[in-house]
Amino acid sequence: MKEASKVVVLITTANEEEARKIAELLLDQRKAACVNIVPRVDSLFRWEGKLDSAQESFLIVKTRASLLPEIVEMVKRAHGYEVPEIIALPIVSGNADYLRWIDSEVEEG
Repeated sequence: MKEASKVVVLITTANEEEARKIAELLLDQRKAACVNIVPRVDSLFRWEGKLDSAQESFLIVKTRASLLPEIVEMVKRAHGYEVPEIIALPIVSGNADYLRWIDSEVEEG
């Protein structure tokens, strides 16, 4: 299978304000075509050897795979967490019109 040219990037943040700041940064810099913000998710995780939990906001970012290294660095600089969640999933297929729109909205990577 060929490598995906587009990805969905998943990012959690401490709150909706931080999520909106990161979303606007990515959109303003043309690193993302669209960012969905889910205002509240309940997260359970292990941190420093202990079970922990947090109420967070969740970003779903649609972009080119080639921009992922830049996106990771931008988000790390703007994010309040020591180790922010920034993971990418390949878009293997979808509405061709939507996928072309992503290409038209983000810079070449």
